[in-house]
Amino acid sequence: MVDREQARPLAPEIERPSSEEHDSSLHPKTQAHKKLIKRCACPLISLLLLAILIIVLIFTVFRVKDPVITMNGVRITKLELSNTMTLQTRANMSLVADVSVKNPNVASFRYSNTTTSLYYRGVMVGEARGPPGRAKARRTIRMNVTIDVITDRVVSSPDFTTDLGSGLMTMSSFSRVPGQVKILNLFKRHVVVKMNCSTTFNISTQAIKEQSCIRKVKL
Repeated sequence: MVDREQARPLAPEIERPSSEEHDSSLHPKTQAHKKLIKRCACPLISLLLLAILIIVLIFTVFRVKDPVITMNGVRITKLELSNTMTLQTRANMSLVADVSVKNPNVASFRYSNTTTSLYYRGVMVGEARGPPGRAKARRTIRMNVTIDVITDRVVSSPDFTTDLGSGLMTMSSFSRVPGQVKILNLFKRHVVVKMNCSTTFNISTQAIKEQSCIRKVKL
């Protein structure tokens, strides 16, 4: 009985793959998956960095800044007075305004026709229009605006006699410069620069005594 049990053949051994062989079979799939992730991640990271760079440039370098308009001075020409130092009804009188426009942007500022209106005691007594132009990036341009005064409206003012007696005349002007700033043909902003000025000058010497201006920019 014992001999029969000893003579029984043993069951064949089942060969199982080792853990190393199993890992080696999965290794190519893992490597391919990692390469795919890297290939997808690199373009995404590049796009993200580019987007961040564009946003930073928009809020720093490419940010549209307000153009600055300045009244440098006013000169009176063609002022004709009578022997009694009074302004004749049909007399000629002109004002030449020296105006500058400063463009602080990295792109040029193109403006259309400029308009300057002259007022005396709240009544418009003259108007002038300037040609369109362009202010280069971070540059300042200057222009002379000549306004022919309608003397009939000046003389007919009830305050004109009082101003003649004091020897001083105060006039106010309103200038409007519409235009646009375009950066890299991508960012476009329409800008309107406005300026109100009040100028007091000596009637006999035509010298400017006092001048004050208020600027306003509409985007």
